[in-house]
Amino acid sequence: MSAVALALDALFFDPNIARYATYIAEGGAPQLIRVVARRADEVTGFGEARLWSETTRIDLRVAEVANPRPGDRIEIEGDAFLIQGEPVRDRERLVWTVDLRPA
Repeated sequence: MSAVALALDALFFDPNIARYATYIAEGGAPQLIRVVARRADEVTGFGEARLWSETTRIDLRVAEVANPRPGDRIEIEGDAFLIQGEPVRDRERLVWTVDLRPA
């Protein structure tokens, strides 16, 4: 296991950074995973205007979720979300970043 993978494992199991969530692939069984939430706001340019929107993004370890797909469900602390758009893997191909919308 690489040093980067070991560092990511430490981050994903740090209770101050990550939390447990339930991942349910469309038509699949629930699976307990760890996620790192990124609830950052996003500013998008549209002509001369700048549009602000709340976003909900999370990081998932590829080791836990091999192939997340749009429409898969993620439950975090009682809140249910659906993956929207295509998940993106990081450069090291160890972490998925997914956009979520309320279910």
